[in-house]
Amino acid sequence: MPTTAAADASTRMRLPAQCWLTDMDGVLVREEHALPGAAEFLARLTEKDRPFLVLTNNSIFTPRDLAARLSRSGLSVPEEAIWTSALATAAFLDDQLSGGSAYVIGEAGLTTALHEIGYTLTDTEPDFVVLGETRTYSFEAITKAVRLIGDGARFIATNPDVTGPSAQGPLPATGSVAAMITKATGREPYFVGKPNPMMFRSALNRIAAHSETTVMVGDRMDTDVVAGIEAGLDTILVLTGSTTEADITSYPFRPGRVLPSIAEAIELI
Repeated sequence: MPTTAAADASTRMRLPAQCWLTDMDGVLVREEHALPGAAEFLARLTEKDRPFLVLTNNSIFTPRDLAARLSRSGLSVPEEAIWTSALATAAFLDDQLSGGSAYVIGEAGLTTALHEIGYTLTDTEPDFVVLGETRTYSFEAITKAVRLIGDGARFIATNPDVTGPSAQGPLPATGSVAAMITKATGREPYFVGKPNPMMFRSALNRIAAHSETTVMVGDRMDTDVVAGIEAGLDTILVLTGSTTEADITSYPFRPGRVLPSIAEAIELI
């Protein structure tokens, strides 16, 4: 049942849900372990033949890598049902300039996505500088990005997250490195990933879904819920991630429902 904090929002009349988008970390898994109800939720989607995508701002890994990670956690998600900020960035660039070129700071998830849309990766007069997540940021690569942007390359970043998780504690993430490049160039990047609703719109296109019949399940108000609202989706906030029920009142918007975990969403499929 929805909690009191979202009782007013949960009573909105919407069309029955036909398609589902769900965040990964904090909703389906936490620190490589499946959260309660996640396996049953995914199984129900398959049983009911509901189109769905698992979304993540992580641009390091390819969908195949992430499918393997989920499988190790006991969750069965085909790689074609995973939508990353790298894939969303590639879709955006393909729409902006088909067959273009880019200087990329990032790992296999991003470079593979750009290769698959026919982009040339180069450090010579690229159309775009594309910044993604990586564990090996180098001063040389950042300096090259600064100079290319100064020479006219357009600045794109996969997602605005300033830190990422690790077993040892938070790590600097894409948003932090983007801020450093912005300080050096005076150019703000265009962030494609959450909370940009464009990531959700590209996901809807991927599964031929309509916003009026699609639900987004997330664990963060400032990314999953706000982007879902702006994309016209119904939204569910689960309390198994970074947002507590007490946090909700600090935001000027509300999710459609607030549920303790993904387990309580199974009956809605």
